[in-house]
Amino acid sequence: MPKYKRVLLKLSGEVLAGEKHIGIDFGTVKDFAMKLSEIRSAGIELSLVIGGGNMIRGRDSEDYGLDRVSLDSIGMLGTVMNALAVKTALESLNVPAKVLSAVGMSPIAEPYSRERARDYLKAGNIVLFGAGTGHPFFSTDTAAALRASELGLDCVIKGTKVDGIYDKDPNKYPDAKFFPELTYSEAISRNLDVMDTAAFALCRENKIPVWVMNVQNSDSWVKSIIDGDNVGTIVKEV
Repeated sequence: MPKYKRVLLKLSGEVLAGEKHIGIDFGTVKDFAMKLSEIRSAGIELSLVIGGGNMIRGRDSEDYGLDRVSLDSIGMLGTVMNALAVKTALESLNVPAKVLSAVGMSPIAEPYSRERARDYLKAGNIVLFGAGTGHPFFSTDTAAALRASELGLDCVIKGTKVDGIYDKDPNKYPDAKFFPELTYSEAISRNLDVMDTAAFALCRENKIPVWVMNVQNSDSWVKSIIDGDNVGTIVKEV
């Protein structure tokens, strides 16, 4: 049985780039859409926030001496492009999907509202939230925590390249310590590079667990979500 019935899946944009590492690989997107369809078919109400790191990262602006606000705006557009790519792939599988954007860009995407999102989710749509929070300086992690809080969802699932949260990068340090469970305060105080502090704090305030798991090196993550397996790391109150 699923551990959580109403979830928001937060992914980096790089997940959609495949071996290209930049841009959108539509073969990878189609494979990913099939996994989302499987989760939905299990009766899980599913929404997504996908980052724009396969396009551009506003926080990299300092490396080039460019304006952070302008680059964050470009990044917001990148997230909408990613959401539209996934929506198109889902619809090719006859899975209903909607893109709701925090920044007005009709008719490409509908404007976000809590009521609209709730209605679409209840109707069985997979809902993709684009354009982050609609403001610069806020990460898509924070956007995921915000949408989950607004909609009263059961869990934010953070997809990563590793099996959960470690005290340091396990790909660089063989002695890295794995945490099967953490409190929000522990995750924040340890300054772990998984989600930003604002996202963890928002989830803590609204008592929304954050489930961190590997979604890139294996297909088992889909089964884990459906079966409620104790994999990865859960960040929650004691």
